Amino acid sequence: MAKTTNSPNTSQKVPTAPGKGYPAPPQLSTPSRIKPAGVKAITEALNPLVADGFALYIKTKNFHWHLATPHFRDYHLLFDEHASQIFETIDPLAERVRKIGGTTVRSVSHIASLTQIKDENKEFVTADEMVLMLVEDNLALNAAMLKAHKICEEYEDVATASILEVFIDEAERRVWFLNQIVPGSKS
Repeated sequence: MAKTTNSPNTSQKVPTAPGKGYPAPPQLSTPSRIKPAGVKAITEALNPLVADGFALYIKTKNFHWHLATPHFRDYHLLFDEHASQIFETIDPLAERVRKIGGTTVRSVSHIASLTQIKDENKEFVTADEMVLMLVEDNLALNAAMLKAHKICEEYEDVATASILEVFIDEAERRVWFLNQIVPGSKS
């Protein structure tokens, strides 16, 4: 539950940290054919995916920028392609949350509170370590998308399930490509 403080201009309680995204405040309310329990469950499944998308995008770009390997050009281009693909998942998922009546991430701290992707802040990471981390992160993202897909099926949200199917396939492709660079990684 979000902490609250008294607003300086009113006696009304104002949230100081974002919540899980449901229910939306009246000003952001969106009618939906999905029942409120479904909107809540889908919102709570998608918002961590939005957060994971931001976190994995930044991590992949970090590796793209800080790469040192004899295969620099190939890895550099692959990481950039993967980062772009990951970034392209964020807006459709966030907009699905809004379309069904939830709210989505609001800040870096909100993203940090929802993501399962671990930061990598070392000054130097070997190319093999980068690949292994990205395999692990993409597998985790894929597992979370599969769970979200099941929730969407449960509440008959075929539009979100369809979007997730494409993103699941893309994550599996990223794992496949990365695993071929460092055979024996977690696949």
